[in-house]
Amino acid sequence: MKIRKLRASFGKLQGETLSLHGGLNVIYAPNESGKSTWCAFIRTMLYGIDPAEQTALPDRTRYAPWSGAPMEGTMDVTADGCDMTLTRTTVSRNAPMREFTAVYSGTNTPVEGMTGSNCGELLTGVNRDVFCRSAFIGQGDVAVTGNPELEKRIQSIVSSGDEQVSYSETAERLQNWQHKRRYHHKGILPALEDEIAESKKLLSEMENSVSSVQEMESRLAEARQECSALEQQVTEARRRQRTDALNRLRDGRTLVQERSDSHDAALAEVSRARDALRRSEFGDYTGDELQAEIEKDRAVLETLDEKEPTGRSGLFPAVVCSFLAILTAAFYGVTAKLPLILAAGVCCVFAILFFLRYSRMRQETQTVSAERDQILRKYKISVPDDLDAILEKHLALEKDIRLAEEEERRSRERLENAGRQLHALEESAVTELDFAGGDSEASRLSRQLQQRRNEAAELSSKISGLNGRLSALGDPLVLASSISYLQERCDTIQGEYEAITLASELLRDADTEIKSRFSPELSKLAAEYMSEMTGGRYEDILIGSDFSARARAVDDSEAHAAEYLSAGTMDLLYLAVRLAVCELALPLGEPCPLILDDVLVNLDNTRYEQAMNLLKKLALRRQIVLFTCRRE
Repeated sequence: MKIRKLRASFGKLQGETLSLHGGLNVIYAPNESGKSTWCAFIRTMLYGIDPAEQTALPDRTRYAPWSGAPMEGTMDVTADGCDMTLTRTTVSRNAPMREFTAVYSGTNTPVEGMTGSNCGELLTGVNRDVFCRSAFIGQGDVAVTGNPELEKRIQSIVSSGDEQVSYSETAERLQNWQHKRRYHHKGILPALEDEIAESKKLLSEMENSVSSVQEMESRLAEARQECSALEQQVTEARRRQRTDALNRLRDGRTLVQERSDSHDAALAEVSRARDALRRSEFGDYTGDELQAEIEKDRAVLETLDEKEPTGRSGLFPAVVCSFLAILTAAFYGVTAKLPLILAAGVCCVFAILFFLRYSRMRQETQTVSAERDQILRKYKISVPDDLDAILEKHLALEKDIRLAEEEERRSRERLENAGRQLHALEESAVTELDFAGGDSEASRLSRQLQQRRNEAAELSSKISGLNGRLSALGDPLVLASSISYLQERCDTIQGEYEAITLASELLRDADTEIKSRFSPELSKLAAEYMSEMTGGRYEDILIGSDFSARARAVDDSEAHAAEYLSAGTMDLLYLAVRLAVCELALPLGEPCPLILDDVLVNLDNTRYEQAMNLLKKLALRRQIVLFTCRRE
């Protein structure tokens, strides 16, 4: 098959075309110009978009046209002497390039039997996996990796030619069969062994169950007798404990009632004393206030005593002077002597003066008396000396109140103490009457009783379980027969497991032999290519069964793994292996094209020229399309 022309709406390629010819096609383009996209387009036109691809960026997303147009393209090829035009278009974005047509170029005549799913295999002779591991070398993907399809191709070369059998697939199937029977602690055999062990354990339990039941029934009878005795002890202890607690509660409540009555009497006495004080004349006064008031009034009385006039009042002198004036006037009328009238005038003057003094002193006495009477009426007494008696009476009433309040306080404290004692008795009674969690004799006996009941219930449950198990297991002979059957089946499966293990070992030996027959031929051809691309420096290549490669230089005593070579030499090594795989694994008929994407980028000028010479030589037998960023 040869590719003649490509037209692509694919990734960054927007309706671009690429024409190719037979032999070596070298397409130069700088980086990021679409070289890898053209390679992916060729692979897609042959094999389509893999809908099951689960990579981080699958082709259906990576190569979606940047313009937003549908993904599509055409490829003109020549195969079996016929020119064909392959077309892939997109109807649904979820299935890009799903629609496929293949016609003979220049006509509308479809190519018979060619579909979108088998197009690549019909044209190249291999499926997608083999093509991508042989004739299609993407950028940075020159290393060879194994896969079941490539194994089938290799086996077809070195054995009967049957491509339907793969060692890895067959080995995986045998391994699955082997794991189904035993894989660590899983599989049919471990399950059977566990079942046999469990059955033997059950049979042993059946043999010992009767004696166990009898022993537990004897212990159950003893436990029930102990429970009966403990029940009587618990009943008696609870009765005593309840009676004692109730008696203490009754005494405590009686004491509280007595203290309450005493406190009520004290309160009544306080009320009586306060009422007596309120009913007294000076009930609104405190003792200190009354004393201060009395002292103030006593001082006023003393002041009034000092203000009260003392000595003669002047009434008697006034009367005497009046009498003398009258008598002198009478003598004057008889004698008519002037001195008598003058003496009568003087007596009248003195009489008037004495009368005025008497009037003033009488007015002052009345004022003082009125003020004194007002103060004495305030205290309802007749003499000031009675003030001390009033104060003493008032202070006595206050003292009675203080004494009554003190007694009330003491009686209240006694009542509160009695209440606290009653509360403590009630809490103690609750604790004592808690026959499950307390520390009393009844509680201790109750716990012992509950413990014995639990033991009896556990024994009864075990006896029921054993009896039920015995009933479920049935006849020991039947169980022994089942164990024998399981053992026979286990032996059969074990024989199958050993046979599968032997088959896996034989298959592995056969695969090793096949690869040992294939590897020398592949190593020989790869060595020829390597020697030609390195100017004879590397002559020997050793390829392992997993396609790992080692190369030995002419001046080295041993071969080196690819990882120890320079980047350019490692690329040449893997390219040589790839070219050898193409020659040996691809069909011998019309060769399919070899697609190379920048596989020579790490080479110096000399080795680049040597590699190009080899490609030109190989291009004489097959079309080679080399995309590169180097102009040399």
